[in-house]
Amino acid sequence: MTSLQRILYVEDEADIQAVAKLALEMVGGFEVKICSSGEQALDEAEAFAPQLLLLDVMMPGMDGPSTLAALRAIPSLAEVPAVFMTAKVQPSEVAYYRSLGALDVIAKPFDPMGLADEVKRIWER
Repeated sequence: MTSLQRILYVEDEADIQAVAKLALEMVGGFEVKICSSGEQALDEAEAFAPQLLLLDVMMPGMDGPSTLAALRAIPSLAEVPAVFMTAKVQPSEVAYYRSLGALDVIAKPFDPMGLADEVKRIWER
C-alpha cells in the first residue's frame, strides 16, 4: 500500500484549520491543503491530487456530504478515500456518513496529538 502523503482538508473554521494542519504536518509529516469551503475544494482539489479527503460535515453553503458528492463527480477524484470530521457521531450518524462513501468518521473536537495517528490508522485498514 502507498503511504499517505497528501491530504485535502475542507473546514470552514480558521482555528480548527490551523490546529489540524499543524497536527497533520508536524506530527504526521503529511502535506496538507486547506480549503475553507466546498466550492474552494472543487476549484483546487484536482490540481493538488489528494490521496485522502478530510471533510468537515457542517459548513455554510456546501456541507461535507454535498462536497464529497461533487468531488466524486470529478473523474480523477472519484476513487479518493474520504473521512468526515464532525461532532455528530451517534452510531446512526456514523452509519449514514459511511453510506455516503466515507471510510470513517473522526469525532470533533479531536485530539491534536492523536489526529495524525487516527488518520494513518484509517488509511491503513
